[in-house]
Amino acid sequence: MEWWWRHGVRRIWIRNRVKMSLGQAFEWREKYMENQRLAPNEDEGEWLSCGTGELLRRWDQRKYLRLVEALKGRCLLREEMEPFILSRGLEMEEKEWLYYVQWGALEGDVKLLQGVERVVGRRLFAGAFNLGGGGYGRGRKTPYRCIRCGSGEERLHRTLCPHCGTECPYCEACLTMGRVRFCGLLVQGVVRGCTDGGRVPRSYSGGADVKAKWGLSAAQAEAAREALKFLQGGEKFGAGGNSFLLWAVTGAGKTEMMFPLIDDALGRGGNVLIATPRKDVVLELEPRLKAAFPEERIVTLYGGSRDRWESGSVILATTHQLFRFREAFNLVVVDEIDAFPFHGDEQLLYAARAVCRPGGKFVLLSATPPKALRDLARRGKLAHAKVCVRFHRHPLPVPRRIRIPALRRFAGNGLPDALRNALHRSLTRGAQVFVFVPHIGSIPPLVRTLRFAFPDVTVEGTSSRDEERSGKVERFRGKEIRVIITTTILERGVTVPKTDVFILDADTPLFDDASLIQMAGRAGRKLEDPQGNVYFCAPEWTRPQRDAVRQICAMNSLARKKGYLVS
Repeated sequence: MEWWWRHGVRRIWIRNRVKMSLGQAFEWREKYMENQRLAPNEDEGEWLSCGTGELLRRWDQRKYLRLVEALKGRCLLREEMEPFILSRGLEMEEKEWLYYVQWGALEGDVKLLQGVERVVGRRLFAGAFNLGGGGYGRGRKTPYRCIRCGSGEERLHRTLCPHCGTECPYCEACLTMGRVRFCGLLVQGVVRGCTDGGRVPRSYSGGADVKAKWGLSAAQAEAAREALKFLQGGEKFGAGGNSFLLWAVTGAGKTEMMFPLIDDALGRGGNVLIATPRKDVVLELEPRLKAAFPEERIVTLYGGSRDRWESGSVILATTHQLFRFREAFNLVVVDEIDAFPFHGDEQLLYAARAVCRPGGKFVLLSATPPKALRDLARRGKLAHAKVCVRFHRHPLPVPRRIRIPALRRFAGNGLPDALRNALHRSLTRGAQVFVFVPHIGSIPPLVRTLRFAFPDVTVEGTSSRDEERSGKVERFRGKEIRVIITTTILERGVTVPKTDVFILDADTPLFDDASLIQMAGRAGRKLEDPQGNVYFCAPEWTRPQRDAVRQICAMNSLARKKGYLVS
């Protein structure tokens, strides 16, 4: 454990924001060490143990400025600093970069934070038999909070720490991104001003010709203009907070609607983060963004990415990568806000809020926004725009009901006649067939049942546990597989030109209205087959099924009212 942490120097220097000249700093340090009867430990490698003369001799203003510039908007653990510095072509030992970041903290260019902090002004009862360190008291304990992900006491764990020698709290919620400890150090680069580190604003269209420039449909262009008014602080949305909801039906072309918004932010000299739940979506969006913005540096971040420490004007990242940024972006686009892992994960929502600069804007994309967001939009408390029609201007397929027994009663035996006849019609018309089930265990017996019922048809099953999932999806796209049985793992991100959708046990509580809409959205996505067929197969007609049908019909009615549908 470093002597400067162990004896409170960091708390005095950083928390009280003491700022002094270089000479004053070392004069103060010598007095402090004399009072504490401490001697510098050269083996620990801290820059505070250097003499004043040595420190002045080693000072390199160019290195300092390059390091501060590289750190802007980043929030990194101490263990992550070395690979980050090496990736930027800076050759520094730990002793040297600690010297620069500590001085940067005094200058206001860097913030040095504890990984886990005490929550001041509130104490929680913890029982009469809690013993040990880490903030425990008799019968009570001091609550803690993870600085990086915002998790509270319920997600923190205490164990004997080899660094500080106490029962030191660490965060389990964001452990996959590195261990954040109470005695650990987080280095945050400070971004000054409202542009990306001095990026020069360039000329841009300002939203006047978004339809022609980006090839948008009338519905897409209208929504993009509303979003641009919000981003530019127009009268309609300027005082309505910093979030905008783009509520677009499945297959409406949300990616193309993002392009004018990204262009606007870049044209103003800002930078953009696009956060999406899944790695495969990141890889799919990367070439499309590079084609749309060939002059910009597009950086993709996900687990195992080679661009892990790179920076660019547009960052395309999976959700967990957001933990490594803080107050870094002018525009944050959150794709599929209702999807796992975003939905219900307060840590990821906290991280998404933290990466936006003061005065920055959020754009939330979803075909099935959570009820809380829908209610805010209806009450006029959340700026939003609806895209109620797909690009081909045909109505969304409305699900039909097939009343059959529960899946457990016929899987492995024989298909009910109503289900067999509907599947036969879909296969006869040449459609690829999605069959969604709620449980992984239902897939193998149902595969056997369908293979027996349709011996000339290739039937496969896949789930999150299937190591061959990607290959089967590609074979399904290529029509080598005609029927694929799956869970909600394929409810998003898979587009096949001519498909029908069957949702078995649609009355299960595991399928809410959002899941049903997303699964139904696999049908009718392409102009070659804009209608498609969707079937809710279950013994009961439940409220989520009715709500899903009601929402789909409402979008079709709105599209018809606005004249977006083809005659």
